[in-house]
Amino acid sequence: MHTPPALQLLDARRSVPSLELGEPGPDDATLLRMLQSAVRVPDHGKLVPFRFVRITGDARHALGEFLAARALQRNPEAPPALVEKDRSRFSHAPMIIAVVARIQAGHKVPEQEQLLTAGCVCFALLQAAQALGFGAQWLTAWMAYDPEVAKVLGLGEGERIAGFVHIGTASVDVPERDRPDPRALLTDWTP
Repeated sequence: MHTPPALQLLDARRSVPSLELGEPGPDDATLLRMLQSAVRVPDHGKLVPFRFVRITGDARHALGEFLAARALQRNPEAPPALVEKDRSRFSHAPMIIAVVARIQAGHKVPEQEQLLTAGCVCFALLQAAQALGFGAQWLTAWMAYDPEVAKVLGLGEGERIAGFVHIGTASVDVPERDRPDPRALLTDWTP
């Protein structure tokens, strides 16, 4: 069977570790093109339960300094190597897009569906970045769930980080890894 180009792109998707992402990153027009594809996700109720925060340039290092300080607030006994890791987390890729889930509590569309829509945006952004020749990685870690980090990034009530998508030019070819066999994951329901 011939594999259509769209499926070839999906089949070739690989995360490039953020440590291996460098300049150049996407320019404004390229980023907007990526986002144009990323917003084409299932969205029950047309709520658009997501938005984007771009982190580039010196803002990446300022966020790293905040994360290092916050890591020590959270755990004053944190090993220096761990604090340094948090300080440099956003220093590698030239651009990080924080995908913010905007959850409307009490809406007829369940909160989980709204969050899943924001997760789909993260995945679609990875695909769009790769389609345009960039490497990308979707990360979270503790900072995605920390209320003080949310405040620093300007998140409001009902908002949370769905993911930090690091985007740049890959400095390495990422090897293929083992993938699950879909036949082993598929069952048929019968009444």
